[in-house]
Amino acid sequence: MASAPAEVPSHFLCPISLQLMRDPVTLPTGISYDRAAISRWLAAPAPAGGRTCPVTRVPLPPQPQLTPNHTLRRLIHAWLASLSPGAEVDEDVAALRAPASGAEVAALLSGAAAARVEALKRLRELVAECEDNRAALESQDGVFDALSRVVSSRDACSTAREEAVGVLASLRIPEPELAGVVARYSNLGEALTAVLRSPNLKSRANAVLLVRSLSEAAWPAWVIGLRAELLAEVVRVVRDGISSRATKAALHALAALCSHGRTRVKIVGAGAVQALADLLLDDPERRVCELALAALDRLCTCAEGRAELVAHAAGLAVVGKQVLRVSDVASERAVRVLRSVARHAATPAVLQEMAQSGVVAKLCAALRSEQCGLRTKEKAHEVLKLHSRTWRASPCLSPKFLGLYPA
Repeated sequence: MASAPAEVPSHFLCPISLQLMRDPVTLPTGISYDRAAISRWLAAPAPAGGRTCPVTRVPLPPQPQLTPNHTLRRLIHAWLASLSPGAEVDEDVAALRAPASGAEVAALLSGAAAARVEALKRLRELVAECEDNRAALESQDGVFDALSRVVSSRDACSTAREEAVGVLASLRIPEPELAGVVARYSNLGEALTAVLRSPNLKSRANAVLLVRSLSEAAWPAWVIGLRAELLAEVVRVVRDGISSRATKAALHALAALCSHGRTRVKIVGAGAVQALADLLLDDPERRVCELALAALDRLCTCAEGRAELVAHAAGLAVVGKQVLRVSDVASERAVRVLRSVARHAATPAVLQEMAQSGVVAKLCAALRSEQCGLRTKEKAHEVLKLHSRTWRASPCLSPKFLGLYPA
């Protein structure tokens, strides 16, 4: 007669999913949840979730810290290890493995360095299973160099390169290691471009995560030398909306790469301004909106970027729409973009469009709103004063907003 499945201790179960926790994390309230379950809860719109602790119902900050519960994870793994080999367990328990040994990780890394697809796949799975496995792989000597060599290798198959990118994207790579990788592998950008063109959406998402890490830590010479093809693929990730995480990574990368003038012009040439304006038209979530405006702000510091925004049929209108609508951060960044246009691209047609599309009215409202910070108000005041003669006389500005216009 078959024995009943091993009963999972109640404190090992996620309060949301009621399944064995794979990656337990703790909220500021002290309650632990499985990371995937609580992340979904926090992402849900209020009042269904996202702003309170599911158990205690205590209000949470906008972006609560999820602290890994290493003690609970070790207890779960110890319990799993205590089960006899023949013990019957539920599927969710069987799927959770004890942390890999250092010898196992080292052996897999050796196979991965030789571009063996199965070894690379197993490494990626191990890292995804638990934090301990990721830390064990990160501690291996030469791990970042070995995986980067596979990504850059012209002899490795495309599957091996994509798997290596997936492993690298899941690791916390120290900045000195990132700089070293960039210095040693001159064709890394070309290799990442090939992965970004893959039909596999997950591979593309992993590649853009790695591009983000490199863009935020790499040498200026590498950033300036990036080819337009790579930048175009990063922009395409924004356009295609592969996933929220991939979109955010692409936006982070674009904003970081924009700090270099030559690269900024290349990014504009890759269609980034048009893609960002289109993204804003889709009313994205708050963080995506803020990141898109940050990238637009930097791109509009060059004439090419401003010209592209003005040329977009709804460019100025959609940027103005973000003022007083999303967050103070978004309002400030939107006003910064509008200020760049008002300072350096203010043709009569542009000024008329800003009045007709409601941009001027939004700036007037921001000036008097308690929702805007001092810096946002100062920038809005500057823009309004700059073209007060034109806009005060515009029939598009209602008496209501004329009364808000700065003296």
